[in-house]
Amino acid sequence: MLESRIPDGQLTDKWTNYKSRVPLVSPSNKRRLDVIVIGTGLAGASAASSMAEMGYNVKTFCFQDSPRRAHSIAAQGGINAAKNYQNDGDSIYRLFYDTIKGGDYRSREANVYRLAEVSANIIDQCVAQGVPFAREYGGTLDNRSFGGVQVSRTFYARGQTGQQLLLGAYSALSRQIAKGSVTMFNRHEMLDIVKIDGKARGVIVRNLMTGEYERHFGHAVVLATGGYGNVFYLSTNAMGSNVTAAWKAYKKGAMFGNPCFTQIHPTCIPVSGDYQSKLTLMSESLRNDGRIWVPKKKGDNRRPRDIPEDERDYYLERRYPAFGNLVPRDVASRAAKERCDEGFGVGPTKLAVYLDFKDAIKRLGQDVVSARYGNLFQMYAKITGDDPYTTPMRIYPAVHYTMGGLWVDYNLMTTVPGLYAIGECNYSDHGANRLGASALMQGLADGYFVLPYTIGEYLSNDIRTPAIPIDHEAFDKAEKDARDRNDRLLKNNGNRSVESFHRDLGHIMWENCGMARNQGGLTKAISEIQSLKKDYWEKVRVPGRDNVLNPELEKAGRVADFLELGELMVRDALDRSESCGGHFREESQTEEGEALRDDENFTFSSAWEYKGEATEPIRNKEELTFDTVHLTQRSYK
Repeated sequence: MLESRIPDGQLTDKWTNYKSRVPLVSPSNKRRLDVIVIGTGLAGASAASSMAEMGYNVKTFCFQDSPRRAHSIAAQGGINAAKNYQNDGDSIYRLFYDTIKGGDYRSREANVYRLAEVSANIIDQCVAQGVPFAREYGGTLDNRSFGGVQVSRTFYARGQTGQQLLLGAYSALSRQIAKGSVTMFNRHEMLDIVKIDGKARGVIVRNLMTGEYERHFGHAVVLATGGYGNVFYLSTNAMGSNVTAAWKAYKKGAMFGNPCFTQIHPTCIPVSGDYQSKLTLMSESLRNDGRIWVPKKKGDNRRPRDIPEDERDYYLERRYPAFGNLVPRDVASRAAKERCDEGFGVGPTKLAVYLDFKDAIKRLGQDVVSARYGNLFQMYAKITGDDPYTTPMRIYPAVHYTMGGLWVDYNLMTTVPGLYAIGECNYSDHGANRLGASALMQGLADGYFVLPYTIGEYLSNDIRTPAIPIDHEAFDKAEKDARDRNDRLLKNNGNRSVESFHRDLGHIMWENCGMARNQGGLTKAISEIQSLKKDYWEKVRVPGRDNVLNPELEKAGRVADFLELGELMVRDALDRSESCGGHFREESQTEEGEALRDDENFTFSSAWEYKGEATEPIRNKEELTFDTVHLTQRSYK
């Protein structure tokens, strides 16, 4: 059932050969083809603008008031590319290898190598758009290093790289909107996929301002809706980030790949209270110059500046001398948790470690540190009240990114013909752990350089298909299903808020399917989520009406989807009784507490198939083959 459609030939030649042989759509025929893009972050905006530039008729949708509000804008530290500007030994192969290794050998070689190949083009594209990357004194682009690598390949714009890249993609999108090649629908949320004759042929959306349900036809549908980290309630994701579009696709036949592969980011501002609704990321780039430590003495309540050097444990430098503070995120997160669990945590809750810039300021000067990280320091000071120039930051791991997502083939198409998933919405490039600064790389690679080629193969066979009228019975049914679900939520005469259910789900997920997982906790979590889901449909209260602006109704639908997704994530984590990357099963670890893979039984990607609400989903396998990279136990020592 799963056809990865990886081209034949040598790994280094696959993408070049594919582009040389892929069927093309003539310019005159492109004008007859309609493409729908859901989401306007880096992946969505770049895909929509690129396909419109090529001549397709594009409709794009976002639930925000502007594409500029997409969550991509929050990315901080940088974007990877194999340009070797620093002449430190970087190459396409090294970026490919670092990504495969960082993902703990649970990603598809062909996709990752293609990503590394096109990475350099991304930087050229963004520079041409005016993205203000940091530069050396001589004018050349500057680079810094991120976790899991030993080269400097990360291009950055201070701590605002995502913002600047999104503004570049937004400018490209705006140009196409002005030309009439893209029709933009903001404040619209996708509620269902429309399938006709087994193919994706449109969407049902709700105008969030008026409550009106709308039908839109497309010869192909592209989902660029980001990840599902908010299933944990507390995460670094924007409050509106959700799984609804991807989940509707899953329930229409698109398989879900590796849902349990979630990334915990090691450098976030710790939780400060019971009523906190989100967490704040502090860029991984800070680990370039900041040093992470805890006191050597358990329960040490002294101020950090009163703890002498010989009483500080720089535990990452001690455990991983080769990579030090720049080990991958999953490794750094587990190490922080272990230190805190053992009683060495700092701060009021003891669930924090220090990120200290004293040595960097002494070595480089405060002006240089400020030029690199000033906006991040300012943000930290505003949130915590502490000055990181004089007092070490307190950080702790938090949910940040999801490596799982809709399963896609080499063409980025799901198991539903004509339905594509790009960026964080798909599962394809990062395996069990994403390296820092690679999310922006994948989003722009998919949107600018991959999908515009691969979608042509599908659409070249579709040029004789006329636009299907939106009064087709498939549109009728999809809209009715969406309306009925919202009606059920509004008519439910419960006494609990949507928020309270979301918080309870997040607690179950974090405790049992977070940084550490075990069979007992996962088994318990499935039962607890099922019970919570039953209570939700009996006891939730959603105020307001359907035909007006109603943020509580939006939230209610998203939380209902999170409840179903959470159960699938736990099933996937329970099924995968090995440790790999961000998926850490306590039953499967080395003597030194590192993730212990089981390559004999689990060298595959899970692809879960929906079989109905009353039936357990079926797990399909995509066997992973490694012809270029040899499977070895990861080591960053």
